[in-house]
Amino acid sequence: MVVVANDDSAIREAAFAAIRQLAEVQGDLTSADLKAGFQFQGTRVPLINPQRGIFKPQRMRYLLSIRTVFPKPGARVWYDDQRSVHGQIYQGEEQVEYAFMGTDPNAADNRWLREAMESRTPIIYFLGVAPGLYKAIIPTYIVGWDATKLKASLAFGVAEKSTVPEYPATSGERRYALREVKQRLHQASFREAVFAAYRSRCAISGLPEVRLLDAAHIVSDANEALGQPIVANGLPLSKLHHAAFDAHLLGVDSNFRIHVSRRLLMQDGGPMLELLKRVHGEKILLPDRKRDHPDPDRLQIRFDAFRGYE
Repeated sequence: MVVVANDDSAIREAAFAAIRQLAEVQGDLTSADLKAGFQFQGTRVPLINPQRGIFKPQRMRYLLSIRTVFPKPGARVWYDDQRSVHGQIYQGEEQVEYAFMGTDPNAADNRWLREAMESRTPIIYFLGVAPGLYKAIIPTYIVGWDATKLKASLAFGVAEKSTVPEYPATSGERRYALREVKQRLHQASFREAVFAAYRSRCAISGLPEVRLLDAAHIVSDANEALGQPIVANGLPLSKLHHAAFDAHLLGVDSNFRIHVSRRLLMQDGGPMLELLKRVHGEKILLPDRKRDHPDPDRLQIRFDAFRGYE
């Protein structure tokens, strides 16, 4: 099969668009999402090789994606980057390391990494944030390749959807992009931890559809002292209840009781309004483990703000 540069660029652009569209709908991507691939000119193009972390479709000249799996509890960790990549991102370095496949730097997978570095080709990094869940980081670039250490170095570009990806040539650009990735990773980890604690159900309505749920902060992350992304500072809420919570139309007191604002209680409307009014005086659903319960002090701070809008 003859591959030309124009084919590569067109397929790569289609892959980026497909992943971004999917991520906008559901946030983190599942293993099934990655295996399904995407459509290009009426044919399916894979996004990954399920058995390997480095992937280049036959129709493309350069590498399309790399992947780091989030290990299951007690599972074997095969590559160093499975342990270290989250730490590297949180520590705020300009770039992170990615382990070669095997010990032969000239193996095809590892050559693809080098070729992507030399051509400055933007790729997709599927970073595991939980077992079977991935955050898609676009664009990612290979900026280093070390045959002795058997590792490549990754840097991230600014995630601009409306522009052609730009190679992060300076330290400042790389630090800025890494801060964006760090924030997204914080949000993803927070979301997964909150959903796991509440068994992926809305704490107010019990709605079990994760695509309709958000992980809401009780105290905003703008508060450095109390706004940390921890389960005790989070509530899984449906999109409707999250919007009402943020607008101070709905509050939760330190005894876990739900309050609906007088503004809503005095209104007559359709079924959506009645759904909100119906929970007034009820208690939220709580996690099985007491240590995962919402922090009463944080709830009180948020509830005081709710009362201020009454």
